[in-house]
Amino acid sequence: MRIAAVPLEDRFVRLEPFEAGLREAVRAALDCDAEAWAGMVGSAQGEHFDGWWDAALAAMQAGTRIAYAVRRRSDGAVVGTTSLYEINPAYRRCEIGSTFYRPEARGGAINPACKRLLLGHAFEAGAVRVEIITDALNARSQAAILKLGARAEGVLRKHKITWTGRARDTAVFAVIDDHWPEVRDGLDRRLAGFA
Repeated sequence: MRIAAVPLEDRFVRLEPFEAGLREAVRAALDCDAEAWAGMVGSAQGEHFDGWWDAALAAMQAGTRIAYAVRRRSDGAVVGTTSLYEINPAYRRCEIGSTFYRPEARGGAINPACKRLLLGHAFEAGAVRVEIITDALNARSQAAILKLGARAEGVLRKHKITWTGRARDTAVFAVIDDHWPEVRDGLDRRLAGFA
């Protein structure tokens, strides 16, 4: 499995791998909604952005992450970020995460479009498993993940420490290659419903 760091796009979004020219657009997109950041493992808001950005680039250099700026196609605005990360070629698995969208970009086509592109890219590269994890306290995120077609696999207790110091339980979801055609078709039907 080799997942290439290339742009991905459909009629709703263009996912652009991080590079220096995107830094300020991503910073501006993420500098909002302090309440949402409070539940994340790491923060990219305000003073935390530079360290977060540098860590993302280092992980890209190491081949364990592909961090993307999410550009909304309708107006060209960068409205968030998402990543393929914890990339493990030996086990043919990765995760989708480090996802944050500006509030006005939530609840429409942006998230399912991003997930459709990322899942397709990973499975086309030979992945057999793609995980999506979230805070066990985040019911909204869990509902969104289930709506994508991922299957719930359980909760890892005290799995991560958030940037605020809280020991976080993590709800684990996954799509495996056996289920990808069904999930893909469901996402395609869902996206076809957006104008």
